[in-house]
Amino acid sequence: MSATLPPPVSPPAPSATVTGAPPAAPPARRIELAPCDPLAVETLREALGCSRALAQVLVRRGHADPAAARAFLAADERHDPSAFAGIDVAVEAILGHVRSGSRITVHGDYDVDGVCATAILLRALRALGADADWFLPSRIDDGYGLSEATVGRLAERGTRLLITVDCAITAVEEVAQARAAGIDVIVTDHHQPRADGRLPDAPIVHPAICGYPCPDLCAGAVAHKLAQALHRATDGLAADGWSPDDDLDLVALATIADLVPLRGENRRLAREGLRALASTGKPGLRALMRVARLDPSGLDAGAVGFRLAPRINAAGRLYRADAGVELLLTQDEARARTIADELDHANAERRLTEQRILWEAEQQVRELGERPAYVLAGEGWHPGVIGIVASRVVERTNRPALLIALDRDGGPATGSGRSIPRFDLLGALHAAAPLLDRYGGHRAAAGVTVSPERVDALREAFEAHAAAVLTAEDLVPVERVDAVVGGRALGLDLADELARLEPCGIGNPRPNLLVPAAQLVDVRPMGQEGRHARFTVESGGVRCRAVSFGCDGRLPVDEDCPADVVFRLERNEWNGAVEPRLLLRHAAPSAPAAIELLGGDPAEPAAWLAAVFAEVDRLRASGGAPVPAAVPVGGMTAVGGGLGAPHGGPLAAGPGGPAAPPRRLLDRRGEGGAAILSDLVLGGASVLALVADVPRRVDGLAARVGGFALCSWAALERDPALADRFDHLVALDPPALPAQEERLRAGAPARGQTYAHLAWGDAELRFAVQIHESEYGIRASLVPLYRVLRDRGGAAGEELGRLLRGDGHGRSAALAARLVGVLEELGLVSLDRELQALRVLDAERTALERSAIHRAATERYEDGQRFLLETTPTDARTG
Repeated sequence: MSATLPPPVSPPAPSATVTGAPPAAPPARRIELAPCDPLAVETLREALGCSRALAQVLVRRGHADPAAARAFLAADERHDPSAFAGIDVAVEAILGHVRSGSRITVHGDYDVDGVCATAILLRALRALGADADWFLPSRIDDGYGLSEATVGRLAERGTRLLITVDCAITAVEEVAQARAAGIDVIVTDHHQPRADGRLPDAPIVHPAICGYPCPDLCAGAVAHKLAQALHRATDGLAADGWSPDDDLDLVALATIADLVPLRGENRRLAREGLRALASTGKPGLRALMRVARLDPSGLDAGAVGFRLAPRINAAGRLYRADAGVELLLTQDEARARTIADELDHANAERRLTEQRILWEAEQQVRELGERPAYVLAGEGWHPGVIGIVASRVVERTNRPALLIALDRDGGPATGSGRSIPRFDLLGALHAAAPLLDRYGGHRAAAGVTVSPERVDALREAFEAHAAAVLTAEDLVPVERVDAVVGGRALGLDLADELARLEPCGIGNPRPNLLVPAAQLVDVRPMGQEGRHARFTVESGGVRCRAVSFGCDGRLPVDEDCPADVVFRLERNEWNGAVEPRLLLRHAAPSAPAAIELLGGDPAEPAAWLAAVFAEVDRLRASGGAPVPAAVPVGGMTAVGGGLGAPHGGPLAAGPGGPAAPPRRLLDRRGEGGAAILSDLVLGGASVLALVADVPRRVDGLAARVGGFALCSWAALERDPALADRFDHLVALDPPALPAQEERLRAGAPARGQTYAHLAWGDAELRFAVQIHESEYGIRASLVPLYRVLRDRGGAAGEELGRLLRGDGHGRSAALAARLVGVLEELGLVSLDRELQALRVLDAERTALERSAIHRAATERYEDGQRFLLETTPTDARTG
């Protein structure tokens, strides 16, 4: 059997446009980031030797176990065809008809999966010497699946064995009719059976019904498994050395086009099939890639789904799908080129038809206004295209949509619907069943037949059902995020790592990376009429190239505005050059939650000055020691090795209960503090960030990230209990002293496993050195302060507070106390605590070393300098 499409329709010229109102802007999205156990990520990263970004993706997708993750990345799951219960009965029936020479007809479907499944089984049957032909229904004339009229036609032309592919699991009556007409039937399908549970009275090969370990196989894969069973049953004695693996290219095409989950065995079939497709010997597939302008070496699931599949589908949508089967079967190069050209023209016509219907549908959406769901109808809408348009309406409104093609002669109207994740489309049609002539489908997609006079009532019922089951949150589209990364991670190494997740599609989408608090700069229009944009992403001191498609040359955020941006990262090859490229998925101005400040100085001037005097008294009483004697901490071995030295054991048990296990130390230097904080906060964790100086850091952080608590290392050292309620401590700046590192490692009572994240880089290390020097190298502050006091004869109250605090961010209360305490110990000033006043005394020059407070500060300064120099600086690591 062969088929040719009607005379081709010339595709529109590149400059052609369809008149009408501009398309509606897509609704605003919200970012969704699933919680991610840091220990699971770290364990997986170490086991696989991969980046933390890839480990995040795998953990969030349910592959936290190292063995499971390795198996997923290997994509080598395979199962024997014998795992289909009863497949041997189908094989024996087929071989009996092959041996007897009776006519075998493969009944397929008009989409890519049905076309490929038909071709796969035909190639297997003909290789075994069978007299085999095919039948594909017309979408418009015959409708979906096996019909009584088709059974009659097949009986008349002598079919003795009917094998259905991609259909007939619900055709109980039609199969019975065929058997009554003397036709044996074998049903191969992957769709849901009837709600009443009845199955056709025939051998069935169905992955879910027959208990196959991968229940999500498409029809093409089911046909491939049946072909494998036939090949084995005949000991591989097929004509011309044919093997079922010769058709893995068709299996991949069907698997990707039919949108089955790319998990389990589907993942292997798609990956191996893409390799086979890249080097296929089938003239039809090579011709199809030529008209689609595809380089076989660059084939991936996206190219198959968006470039090859639509051209095969176009014939079944507008005319008949038989041309697709002939394309896949022919060995004639010239014939293959002819059919491929016809399919390409049909696809161009389909796009033009689709665009016209979409304009009209969007105009109806604007006229209807905001609704929980949409039922749109129009005369002249092609029944084969409205399903695609329904998908476009859903994408642009995030509302369930049912599009109905009205018959110009007043006959029954045909509808096709698509849904959103939170809405059961088939359930909505069940609720409106009295208004429908026929309907069927599943949760995400369905078809209906309805009388034109009932369309308005159907719209009312459909909207009412949606309003009853959908919440406002359900109608906000979600941008799923798989990993949070900083700018340093966005390179070729990560792009190559993420390619290990391919093939990507339904059930395994391409990973989305969130880059928090980035800036998008140097935006320039790109492409024909400036429809796209290229720009630069700045994050963590790193610049990366990025593109945005279909944005009319504009981005949704201003250049000077920090933005939370979601990208896909890919390896881009152009003119012999290879570079990482970011594809923009979502961008919104950063709107961080508030930052809780802990352990800081009082803000009110009088209270701040009182805190200074209280600290002076404490310093005098402790002989200059900066903090009270600490509770002993067991197992801390930070001195001499800087951070990263081994941790000896848990904290000693306190009087109130059992020992708290130490925090798990995660070295994430190089990832970027904003990325680490966002990852933890968006995952719902309780987070305390630690910095060298809160006043100098808080403003810069608050503009970019939030939702966590912030305190200084000095504050945590003074009051270790500040960390007790947090599961995660993030060291944005390094600790300056061993005692501060001990506080980082110390566990939190009654919180179980807790974590400490090292997040600083070279700039933060330099900042910590600067702050430590200003806090404890007090000579630089002491001399000018004393000169001012001496010139004024002293100071009191608010004037003293301003003088001690200094300009800008000012001194900490602890530093001001050290300065006052040294001057008092040396007899240079007299401190009146009741009047909050300093009076300068007549005194001779004296050595600073006479002051115990000064000696303690100097010792602490030198200890900190050594410790910070020993702290391993960050490098180009991306974790």
